Amino acid sequence: MIVKVLSENTTSLEKLGSEHGLSIYIETGTHKILFDMGASGLFAENAEKLGVDLTKVDLAVISHGHYDHGGGLKTFIGINSRAKIYLHQKAFERHYANRPGGIKAYIGLDETLLPNERFVFCGDRYKIDTEVELFSGVKGKRLIPSGNADLFMKVGDSFIQDDFTHEQNLVIGENGKILLVAGCAHNGVINIISRFKEEKGCLPDYVIGGFHLYNNGTKQNEAPEIVDKIGNFLMDTGSKYYTCHCTVIDSYKRLKSVMGENIDYISTGTQLIIAM
Repeated sequence: MIVKVLSENTTSLEKLGSEHGLSIYIETGTHKILFDMGASGLFAENAEKLGVDLTKVDLAVISHGHYDHGGGLKTFIGINSRAKIYLHQKAFERHYANRPGGIKAYIGLDETLLPNERFVFCGDRYKIDTEVELFSGVKGKRLIPSGNADLFMKVGDSFIQDDFTHEQNLVIGENGKILLVAGCAHNGVINIISRFKEEKGCLPDYVIGGFHLYNNGTKQNEAPEIVDKIGNFLMDTGSKYYTCHCTVIDSYKRLKSVMGENIDYISTGTQLIIAM
């Protein structure tokens, strides 16, 4: 399996741009998958420089309804005319974040893209084929990211705390091994892993994703003792982790001190060969 990071907060190559967002290209023996599309069209510019032909992508996934994961959706639709795009059925609900000065800024997806016959709206479980599926409906509340307190959804004229029912996770199985991909893990990475085990009766071999250990509104990292608890839990799973985006470097270094070789950071331009 080939994984190429098309857009992330940092970059490993001078020729590639970076932004607060995430977009990952995954190539299996069967599929060419685009997971998330960053905050803008930058992922497409970087894809060209990395030799990724986005016209050949045959399925795309938006992990949740925030602009930094679906901001490039219009760009992708313009480039690729064939791939179905899988979103949670609540992804286009209106999402907001606290900003300085008491402002609630809209951070949702571009509603002008609706309707679109290529969109596939998913529930708590959606099986694409024997290799690829999606799941949401994560119920656990252990070590939920503190940054969630500044994230909201608008119902009528009222702002209520976002419950992240719109967040879905990608599962790819190949040759008896499993890769789990999360966007921001707003539901808490340990709760996502626990839900996966509940559903599958096993743990994933590999996990890729942001763990939301940084509040982009307040510019604050998650408390070190919380990061340590998360690291110890993940270490006990025996899975290999690749983190990025909303984990940010400071929290990653803390995780690395706990998990050692079981975790690495991936940036824009990172290319992985995962033995599946």
